[in-house]
Amino acid sequence: MKELLFEIGVEEIPARFLPGAMENLKSSAKRRFEENGLSFSSIDVFATPRRLALMVQGLPERQPDRVRMVFGPPKKIAFDRDGKATRALTGFADSLGVRPEDLVEKEKNSGLYMAALIQEKGSPLKDVLPGMLKEILLSLGFPKSMRWGEGSLRFVRPVRWLTALLGSEILGFEIDGIKSGNISRGHRFLSSGAFQLREAKSYESVMKSSFVIVNPAVRREIIMGELERLAATAGGRPVLDPGLLDTVINLVEYPVGMLCEFPKEYLELPEELLVTVMQDHQKYFAVKDEKDRLLNYFIVIANTLRENYFMVKAGSERVIRARFEDARFYYHEDQNRSLRQRVDELRKVAFHERLGSLEDKVRRMESLAVHIAGAVCPGSVELARQAALISKSDLVTGVVREFPELQGIMGRYYALNDGEPEEVAQAILEQYLPRHMGDSLPSTDIGAVLALADRLDNIASFFHLGLAPTGSEDPFALRRQTIACAQILIEGGFELAIEELAGVAVRGLKAADALKTEIMRFFESRLPQIFEARGFESDLTDCLLPLSSGLPLKYVLERGNELKRFRQSPSWGPFLAAIKRVKNILPKDKKLAPVDSGLFREPAERELFEKLSALEASLGVLLPERSYEKALRGLSGLTETVNAFFDAVLIMDKDERIRENRLSLLGGIWGLARKFCDFSRLS
Repeated sequence: MKELLFEIGVEEIPARFLPGAMENLKSSAKRRFEENGLSFSSIDVFATPRRLALMVQGLPERQPDRVRMVFGPPKKIAFDRDGKATRALTGFADSLGVRPEDLVEKEKNSGLYMAALIQEKGSPLKDVLPGMLKEILLSLGFPKSMRWGEGSLRFVRPVRWLTALLGSEILGFEIDGIKSGNISRGHRFLSSGAFQLREAKSYESVMKSSFVIVNPAVRREIIMGELERLAATAGGRPVLDPGLLDTVINLVEYPVGMLCEFPKEYLELPEELLVTVMQDHQKYFAVKDEKDRLLNYFIVIANTLRENYFMVKAGSERVIRARFEDARFYYHEDQNRSLRQRVDELRKVAFHERLGSLEDKVRRMESLAVHIAGAVCPGSVELARQAALISKSDLVTGVVREFPELQGIMGRYYALNDGEPEEVAQAILEQYLPRHMGDSLPSTDIGAVLALADRLDNIASFFHLGLAPTGSEDPFALRRQTIACAQILIEGGFELAIEELAGVAVRGLKAADALKTEIMRFFESRLPQIFEARGFESDLTDCLLPLSSGLPLKYVLERGNELKRFRQSPSWGPFLAAIKRVKNILPKDKKLAPVDSGLFREPAERELFEKLSALEASLGVLLPERSYEKALRGLSGLTETVNAFFDAVLIMDKDERIRENRLSLLGGIWGLARKFCDFSRLS
């Protein structure tokens, strides 16, 4: 069995592109090996900033022999009336070098075609692989590609070398003037330059001797070990951000950890500010003690030898001091003006060219927050109004201009420094929660109010401009914001309906009613994934969606949970069959007249009408009280009466008045059931 090595040597690839490139390389290789009938025991993909590599184990010496089917003309035109082969058939046979009588009938696309079974002898692996490797490289796509020099190849960065070995044998091919060989390169600065690879199976060990750890999983283990070891030396633990760790793994080829420190005086700055400087801007790892307090140490994962420790340490510490000094300057300067004093500055910052300034947005948020708070936390309406008023003031501070990812976080610090109430300061922070999918939601009512007001204003404003998401395009992340609103409403247990919120958000806008309907439908389109994430099957989700705008989502989910329980009872099947029978006989899109009891001719009619009247009164109390279990029991109590009605009464009577009256009676049953949910969507 053979091993294949294919290495694509490039200029440094951005770290964020490497995970996707590895996935693409593996899937493309797997697909082409399968298409060519080549078995293998394993496919591994390696990557560093300067290379993408493919290692395939357990390859056979040659392709297996195989039979290939080639379709020709349809049978109906392959033979004439006398059953003789037409020119279409003979021409097809001649093109493949076979006799017409050797062709067989095969079905394709629901029709009969003539086809040839071609015996193909497998080629030696060394003859097949060069073309395959070329196809694999050319198939790789990236978020951004480039051409360079006079070549035509588009790739993420200029390709500098190609290494292709089958065992110890070179696989020769050429792409855009670059010839493959057995030459590779180690670390850009630590290795001695280009060198020959003798055999594919020694790739990892040879590269390691040239100061390149090609396997990202191994680099991860090394980095994690370095972080834990060095943090323990400083008496703490590393602050592990998954995104930072993934980035650093793909920034280095030979990771070496180095412990650095900074003056303790900078610890007086907000922790989030210091961590942001270290983590987001310098790609350093912060260190905390056992009490979760930030220490004046940080860890650098360098792409060099440990012998260079003092040089790297001195350079890193010099850079971090300069960055911290800038941060401290901005932080102290910002506190010379309060957030309230900065509200006027917001009018100089455009929110959107067609939506006015940030001050205009704040005023809209203020109006929304007052309305929402009136329902969510009536005793805190004034605090919600104050929070909305200064919610965006930190965007014009020096720190947030320098570090935009700290919006809201710095607003909380500045609000507390200004003497604002704790609830207001916390709401300024929580207005941006959840920042990403899976993040925590606002923990305070005022924070939830502000988060809803901010997102609802965005949704209404951009829908008003005709900038609703289309297809895969969602430049203002309105889908994500809609899901966040729904999650906040559900987890907060707020008794607010989407219809009410949409109505307030579009108040004063042109064509407000149509806009409100559009926003409600948009919310409804995002809810299935939220419902299904809570264990609701798709049909259960479908039956609840018609309620999702007019009722608080909390109530909708409560009904869903009660339905889940009721579906396990013996009453469920007969009830669902009966209620669907009612729905199926009703005319579509036809308004039915009120029931006239004077037109009843059968006892079953009167009995059903009396049951309907009693249940209507009962549900009028049970549904507002959210007594959903009792409501379902009441509805299921109609089962026998409905079935008796169908057995005893001819619905489609010749007398139009009687027929319409009976349909109206059934329409009343269905209308009452729909007040709970749309049972017709359930199975």
